[in-house]
Formats: sequence, structure tokens, C-alpha cells
Amino acid sequence: MATALLGGRASAEGDAVAAGSLPCDLYAAGGTPCVAAHGTTRALYSAYSGRLYQVKRASDGATRDIGTLGAGGYADAGAQDSFCAGTSCLITVIYDQSGRGNHLTQAPPGGFQGPAAGGYDNLAEASAAPVTVGGHKAYGVFIAPGTGYRDNNTNGIATGDQPEGMYALLDGSHYNGGCCFDYGNAETNSRDNGNGTMETIYFGNSKTWGYGTGSGPWVMADLENGLFSGVNRGYNANDPSVSHRFLTAVVKGGPNHWAIRAGNAQSGGLSTYYDGPRPNASGYNPMKKEGAIILGIGGDNSNGSAGTFYEGVMTSGYPSDATENAVQANINAAGYTASPPAGAPAVGSRVSLRATTSCCTADYLRHNTADNNAAIGAVSSSSPSADKAAATWIVRAGLGDASCVSFESAAKPGQYLRHYDFRLRVDTIDSGALSRLDATFCPQPSHNGQGVSLRSANYPSDFVRHYEYGAYVASHGGSHAWDSATAWADDTSWVVTSPWA
Repeated sequence: MATALLGGRASAEGDAVAAGSLPCDLYAAGGTPCVAAHGTTRALYSAYSGRLYQVKRASDGATRDIGTLGAGGYADAGAQDSFCAGTSCLITVIYDQSGRGNHLTQAPPGGFQGPAAGGYDNLAEASAAPVTVGGHKAYGVFIAPGTGYRDNNTNGIATGDQPEGMYALLDGSHYNGGCCFDYGNAETNSRDNGNGTMETIYFGNSKTWGYGTGSGPWVMADLENGLFSGVNRGYNANDPSVSHRFLTAVVKGGPNHWAIRAGNAQSGGLSTYYDGPRPNASGYNPMKKEGAIILGIGGDNSNGSAGTFYEGVMTSGYPSDATENAVQANINAAGYTASPPAGAPAVGSRVSLRATTSCCTADYLRHNTADNNAAIGAVSSSSPSADKAAATWIVRAGLGDASCVSFESAAKPGQYLRHYDFRLRVDTIDSGALSRLDATFCPQPSHNGQGVSLRSANYPSDFVRHYEYGAYVASHGGSHAWDSATAWADDTSWVVTSPWA
């Protein structure tokens, strides 16, 4: 079918094709070609029609590559939805579109261990970051703490003091102060090899090494042993807090010269927050870049960060501002818009959560009156007021991740639904990062088409499930009894209803 481009955007009839000349076409035209190009939402070359990413299905361990709808096109999200229907999937590979084989896979242990088997980092849940691009459904890469991707054996990535550029398109509302949500050039042994052995984009509100104006988050550069917002360690006044829902973040560097730029990915241009010499601290001039690629973690596999990645590239050579401005115009034209799951609970609302399994459609998630455990139980208009209150929740911004939600008990103010040894309970939450993540759940499209499913913020494969009337966080077909594959899709799907109390 012929495609008619209207003002740089694909027509409704030619809906497989993304907007205009794509980012890596523009970098090549500027003399700084892409040497790595990663995106789960669209092609980054106008001629690219290959694989974007791979997903692995929990029900049977099968994998499927997700490609584009056509050359230079958007992701075929429908293929993922069909393949993952009734179960959950993880993103196992983010393919490099440059042809150099710089694919991102599960990050191995390094200076820090990850939470997955063998000290590896977790993989991202494949449907956790739904988005619309050019009117097409797609999925980003949702990085929860403990999640990370890496390639320590790359081809063509800058080393030493060689010049390079990079951009990442991120969710500007999803961040934390953990170290470190990075994309870019890192150490090849997953360890801290000293000042200047990294050059990545950082996004978050950590103030440990550097920061800008306001309370954050900031786009900064992770150059190892320092998040730099300008020429100085610590505070730099020209690096502003940014909060665009879709954020374009740029870092580039060459011999004794580097820059930070950023802008709203939905409209407008890029602003330059820093452009000047390398930091006035020892070890950063000349740089000692090693050429690995990381996503969602620090160079030594520090993995306490959170963020969402949609697309990004790394270049050979130091791109001009004009080239980056053209790339930003293309990103604007791509038409990124938020796509929250239908039926997700709104922060500040009071809700009840009804089970959808055929046995239990009159049952609601509630806490027990005899102990702190959560369960499901029948609630109706004739139920005692205490039972109605026990099945009512106040939706709060996620205690461990503000892009998700937490459920405060209406009957026990100040206590929240959380998992502990996989069992759900209602508890007081302390200030520790782990307990706050245990009380945080991320709504996403339901596994059976009814309501939503609620993913654990710190266990990407686990969802809120009822099993033999108890309540757990459960994976599909895992090692525990409550991970049983029988009725898993129904048991992990919940309809958000009006509150009983």
C-alpha cells in the first residue's frame, strides 16, 4: 500500500510509517552516524524494518521478536498483545537497529548484585509502559529498581577521549533519587574503573554528586564518580528541573568539551543547559571511556533507579546542535502521547477491587479482621459496615514510585496494602525504600480483558493475585503454590469499582 506523508506525518491510510526522515538518517546526514540505536516504539532509520525487541512469555518460556509495521515504521504492539495474552511477558532483548549488533540484554552482576538469579538484574515487564506514538499503540521499557540492561562487548562505541553523542526519550514523570538511571557509555567489566570511564545521560533527582536548580529531576551526565550538571561538582545554576511527560535528553562529549541539552519531546526545541570544558575535577580530561552500553543502571551495576525509556541512540562523532535540533523536530512529529490503562484507579479516589474469576465475582480484595493478612471475601449492600470498610481503599501516589499507586486502608488509616514474603497484608509502612516499594503497585492492562492487573513495583513478574481466597503477589507458573498457572489470568485481573465505604 502506498504511503502518503502529510506534513511529515503518515496519513491514516499509510499508518505503518513513522514521521519523516528518522533520527539516525538525520545523524548520518550530519556526519555523525548512529553506532547504536535502541527503541521499542518505532524504527529509528527510515529503511529499517527489522526487530525492535524480544519478549519472553511467562506461561511457557517462549520468546517472540517484535518488529515494525513496515520500513521506518512503528512497533507492532498487536503482535506482543497477541503473544502475551492471558499471561505476562518480559523484555529480554532490545535490538540495535544500527547493524552493529549492540543489543541490550539482561545486565550481569558487577560492583553491585542484581535481584535476579545469579546476581543479574531484573528484566522489564513488557506491558508496563503503554504509550501512543503517531496514533499507534506501543510499549516503552519500564525500569523499576533492580531492573537493568547492558552490552559489555560492543562494536563502534567511543572509547578513550573519542567524541560521541547520545539522546534518550524518557518519561519525565517517572524517576527517583536512586543510582542511577543512565543510558550511554560505561565500563566493560560492570565495575567502577575510576573517574572518566563513563559518559551517559542521567535522569532523576539524586543530589549526592551533583544537581541543578529547583528540587529536580535533572538531566545530568554520569561520568563515573560524579553526576555532573555543569563544569563544577555539586550545584550548577544553569541546569533546571524538568518535568515534561515526554522528555528528550541529550549528552555529548569530545576532547575537553561536552554539553547537556534537553526539551519537551511533544513540542518545541532543545535548550542547552551546559556547553563547555570538561569538569574542573581530576580524572575527566582526557576521558577514559570504555564503550559498554547501559540502560537503567550505573556503570558498576548500581541498580536502585527508576525510569522509563522509549528510544535512544549513540553516535560516532560529536553531533552539531543543528543535527540535534532536526532530530528533536522529528521526535515532535512522531506524536508521543500518554496511554494509561483503561479503568486504572485514580490517585485520591476511594475504590474497591472486585475479583473477576468466575468463582468469585462477588468477592473483593479486603483485609482480615482477625489478622493483618489480605484476602478476598464476599461484600454486598447488606454486609456489615466493618466488612464494607475492610474492602475499601484510598488510592495514593505510589510510596516507592510515584508513577504507580499505593492502596491505603479506609478502615485502618495510615496502613497500606503491601507484600511480605509474597503474602499481601495491611501494614504501617516505614521510611525504608524496600517497604515503600513493597506497598507500590503498577496498574496495567488486565490479563483477562476485565479491569486492570496490578504489578508489584519491585518484582516485575509478580502481580496481585487471589489464590484459595488468600491474596499474594504471584508470577505465572512460578515455584510457589500461589503461582499456579490454573486461572492465573483471571485471578490477577481486578475490576475497579465504586467504594463500599
